[in-house]
Amino acid sequence: MGRRPARCYRYCKDKPYIKSRFCRGVPDPKIRIYDVGNKGADVDLFPLCVHLMSDEKEQISAECLEAARIVVNKFMATQVGRDGFHMRIRAHPFHVLRINKMLSCAGADRLQTGMRHAFGKPIGLIARVRIGQILMSIRTREGDKAHAIEACRRAGYKIPGRQKICIAKEWGFTKFTKDEYQLYKAQGRLINQGAHATWRRAHGLLKKAGENALLSYELERKSIIEKNAREKAAEEKAAAIKAAKEAAAAYQEAMKKRAQKK
Repeated sequence: MGRRPARCYRYCKDKPYIKSRFCRGVPDPKIRIYDVGNKGADVDLFPLCVHLMSDEKEQISAECLEAARIVVNKFMATQVGRDGFHMRIRAHPFHVLRINKMLSCAGADRLQTGMRHAFGKPIGLIARVRIGQILMSIRTREGDKAHAIEACRRAGYKIPGRQKICIAKEWGFTKFTKDEYQLYKAQGRLINQGAHATWRRAHGLLKKAGENALLSYELERKSIIEKNAREKAAEEKAAAIKAAKEAAAAYQEAMKKRAQKK
């Protein structure tokens, strides 16, 4: 008996049914790799992030996710190189599918039980997604924006239902916008975690924050230094404006005296 089409399990009907000690014998999902490309690239290298989002409440099979991963990896590697992007599958197949197998051979009427004990046996795994949920994300350089959008468009053909392609406001895979990321990085408030960055805590116990703690007096010291720098810059600007005005007044006075002599 061949694999049952995923269109038979497209819609979310019942409660999630996951692998457990009560649900054994579940086959492994078809998708085994969730990160492709230059997954070790520094967070500063890829500021652009493009999302493929689901526009339906549905179920997506592991085979669909694997097909989408393959097509994105192939297209992006061809266009920008294997080190020019990082793609991450954000939907994970945990929901177990069941099938009540029916015999179709001669004399099957005496062997099968029909709809008695029709709970079924596990045959595969599927991901349950909601409207607006991110299916996959691609981070790359700003110049490769068109290639990332095209890769997401091609991946949409491998997935049932409707999808939307969104350009993220955040910097890469971080939770900070691009302006916030540059500001916090200049202030030393970020911890580089490789593919993403986290916030340096300025509150709580020191033993919990560890070496990444941001002490309050550091913030006060930085704010004082920044304030002094701003005041100094303002004073220099005011002095320059005053000197320019004095020079202009002296020039006008000299021109008047010269005109009177004539």
